[in-house]
Amino acid sequence: MIISNKELQINEQIRDAEVRLIDADGAQVGIVPIKKAMQMATKADMDLVKIADKANPPVCKIMDYGKYKFDMAKKEKESKKNQRISSVKEVRISMNIDVNDLNTKVNHAKRFAEDGDKIKVSMRLKGRELGHTDIGRNLMMKFADMCSEFADLSKAVALEGKSLSMFLVPKSKSNNQSKKSSKKGSEEGKKEAKTVASKPEENV
Repeated sequence: MIISNKELQINEQIRDAEVRLIDADGAQVGIVPIKKAMQMATKADMDLVKIADKANPPVCKIMDYGKYKFDMAKKEKESKKNQRISSVKEVRISMNIDVNDLNTKVNHAKRFAEDGDKIKVSMRLKGRELGHTDIGRNLMMKFADMCSEFADLSKAVALEGKSLSMFLVPKSKSNNQSKKSSKKGSEEGKKEAKTVASKPEENV
């Protein structure tokens, strides 16, 4: 049952002369005077609850309001319990990063992915590096490939001002169990990688 207003009017709070009534079994009673609706609710030992105050006339339902509030609170609690809060964590690398530092950054990204966070990988370009964005893009794609076991490329490498950036998203657990599915999310990145000339290891 969808109710239009969380702040519901019940019983004597309802001041309308007549309402469109729904009984406790969900059957449409029709438009009745408020007095009759209240009498029917009292006879059923339940509450008269206005569930759609914008309607003309407003819609009221005969129900156990206490039980309804309890059920709604329980559902909200379960929803919050099952809700997973995802944030964006940033990993910064440089064009002249060494292998050990690169591996460390990959481990940071892995930890973020395991926590369910999205990962923004950024590279700040300085001086002459701005004239060699292809090297930076190649390194970024290498980083994405190193993260391919636990994260997919969701947004390809892009130049934003003086920085290169890309976004990775965690793989689902089912994807991590399959090598085939682990490649699915990085097709866009692989296509871009093919267009970038490979560089010798000393440039990494």
